[in-house]
Amino acid sequence: MRRLVTEADVRAGRHSGKIPVTPDTIITPAARDLARHLGVALLAIPAATGQNSAHGRAVDLTGIATTVALGADHGGYALKENLTNFLEELGCSVRDVGCRDKEVADYPVFAALVANAVAAGDAEFGIMIDGAGIGSAMVANKIAGVRAALCYDVTTAANAREHNNANVLTLGGTLIGIRLAREIVHTFLSTPFAGGRHQRRVSMINALDGS
Repeated sequence: MRRLVTEADVRAGRHSGKIPVTPDTIITPAARDLARHLGVALLAIPAATGQNSAHGRAVDLTGIATTVALGADHGGYALKENLTNFLEELGCSVRDVGCRDKEVADYPVFAALVANAVAAGDAEFGIMIDGAGIGSAMVANKIAGVRAALCYDVTTAANAREHNNANVLTLGGTLIGIRLAREIVHTFLSTPFAGGRHQRRVSMINALDGS
């Protein structure tokens, strides 16, 4: 059962006029609006049981074949190490740019490494973790071609990808737990950019740095 419904899913389901969803399915705000506009019903069905879960919700571990540049400072080191294993479970190729231990480290150094890997095309996505995630987002967005988003739940992660075509995710390693972080990462990597009316706005963002 799909655990994330985006605008693309609604368009695909408009011919049948319905999309089955469980109580734990994440439906992006744009998808709800489009469903109302097209008259597509979001039909509630009982949640499936016996599935691998975080917070008791189904986590689809089907392969996400992509390369991820992964970095952290000392505040995000522990979460980075955990997410490395999770990303590999998802089928990702992980490029770990550091840091390598819990010694004090400067987040701008590693956020820049993550962002530059994405900008250069060495990684399709980047994930950077510091204490709060704020500083790393500021650093990453200084790099031309990078659209970094600080996400703190699955809704912001889905929105960042669906509407903004974000290519770098920043996380607050001291603010969120491992299970939530995994849900955010999975949602970020598995949500497609919706394009359409959002492309014009993303192009406006890109024009600011000439990318």
